[in-house]
Amino acid sequence: MPDREVRLLDELDVQRSITRLAHEIIERNRGVENLGVVGIRTRGVDVARRIATAMGEIAGGKIDVGVLDVTMYRDDFRIRKVGPQMKVTDIPFEIDNTTVLLIDDVLYTGRTARAALDALIAYGRPARVQLAVLVDRGHRELPIKADFVGKNIPTSSGENVQVRIREVDGVDEVVLIREPGEDS
Repeated sequence: MPDREVRLLDELDVQRSITRLAHEIIERNRGVENLGVVGIRTRGVDVARRIATAMGEIAGGKIDVGVLDVTMYRDDFRIRKVGPQMKVTDIPFEIDNTTVLLIDDVLYTGRTARAALDALIAYGRPARVQLAVLVDRGHRELPIKADFVGKNIPTSSGENVQVRIREVDGVDEVVLIREPGEDS
């Protein structure tokens, strides 16, 4: 790991956070009835699958997980230098009158969560929407707050939080990356 990377959560910490999130979600929703889980691409999908699996083990049964691509709903896709790479959205359950739990890996400015809300509404009218994130690093630009947070990690503007998930990155960990020139 380069000097500028600091591991904040290891594999066991990530698993504990996912288990705790699953318990909190079940408790606040008084079970899993009428609850749909949707992961925001990319790493939010795998975090959502893990949380849904843990919820199923706790509450009994299998919980379907949807996949949401927010590419065309982002407010910056027109100004990015690289063209948008749209991927498939797949929500295998009816979202009308359902409590939809949106899940992402990191909450930062709130812009991805806002795009996810817009994208979700294109598929129906949920009874309510809740947001769960593995990491909240602060620095909101929009009035968005997660209902469920695995770990709050305060950061400075010269730092980046990167969630690495086994299914995508080959390892489970959360690291803080300091830009060159940042104080240690």
